Amino acid sequence: MAGRAQRAEGPSSGPPDRKGSSLLPLALAARVCYHHSLRKTKDRPLLRRLIDLWLARNAQPSAAALEAVAHLKPMTVITGGSRGIGFALARRFAKAGNDVALIARHADALEAAAAAVARERHVKALAIAMDVTDADAPQRIDAHLAANGFYPETLVNCAGVGLSGPFVEHTEEAISYLLEVNSVALTRLTRHFLPGLLARGKGGIINVASLGGLVPGPNQAAYYASKAYVVSLTRAIATENAGRGVRLMALAPGPVNTGFHRAMGAELSFYRQLMLALSAEQTARAAYRGYVLGCHLLVPGVTGKLLQIALWIIPHALLLPIIGWLLRRREERPWSDTLDKEA
Repeated sequence: MAGRAQRAEGPSSGPPDRKGSSLLPLALAARVCYHHSLRKTKDRPLLRRLIDLWLARNAQPSAAALEAVAHLKPMTVITGGSRGIGFALARRFAKAGNDVALIARHADALEAAAAAVARERHVKALAIAMDVTDADAPQRIDAHLAANGFYPETLVNCAGVGLSGPFVEHTEEAISYLLEVNSVALTRLTRHFLPGLLARGKGGIINVASLGGLVPGPNQAAYYASKAYVVSLTRAIATENAGRGVRLMALAPGPVNTGFHRAMGAELSFYRQLMLALSAEQTARAAYRGYVLGCHLLVPGVTGKLLQIALWIIPHALLLPIIGWLLRRREERPWSDTLDKEA
């Protein structure tokens, strides 16, 4: 019996497993960091906590990934954040207590926007002046955040440009730049940040598309096509990674009262005169709510949802000529008593 006992106890009295013992402190530290990061969820409403649990039902956070950001604070990164929908989204995320990093090309407007968010919401707001089409933009964002003690927890790809008028009238350079901003840069940033989010089992990405991404758009052909790509990419990635703790949503608003339409020469088109438009603030509120709920595609506003249904059921043979008429670029105001609506 004693021999059997000795043999049974023999393995435990031998030298420890060096590999296992070396990983143990890292695993324990990462677990502490992960639970510390979730501590704030106890203060959230029950519904939000239940949604978070469901969205993370298959999450497998990496100990190394959690340990790598244990000394940093999470931040929401918003491209195109100096104005319009991007600025409104920065304010909405900041209202929820999130520190934000605003990215745009024009430093003066960007710094003013970041200062306004910080002053209004009492959060940290960084201004990162850069062109998101630069190949090294993701690495520069990482470096800027780390230098200020942050890591990216949420990415909002809101930078975008538009082109109005017949496709054949646009220069190749203009079309190429539109695709670089609306599709290539968005894809590059999404691909760069998504692995880290999945490794940590939390965070998310909002890719700002358009209601136009659900249908071809004669007289805004390249713009509508670029947004169709955004919708398709985002919904596919969201399905691939369902249940892994990362929110992935395509935001597809209809017309919004910002300077975007004027910038691409479409302010006088019939769609701006005949279709009800949301404000940037309304769009941001709906977007944040849909993001929290874990939506993969969100069309904000009652009118937008009715239009979404119409796009589903009306045959393209009937629908596309109407859309082309609405989107046609016009140099004169259709009705003399119609005022510009500018956000």
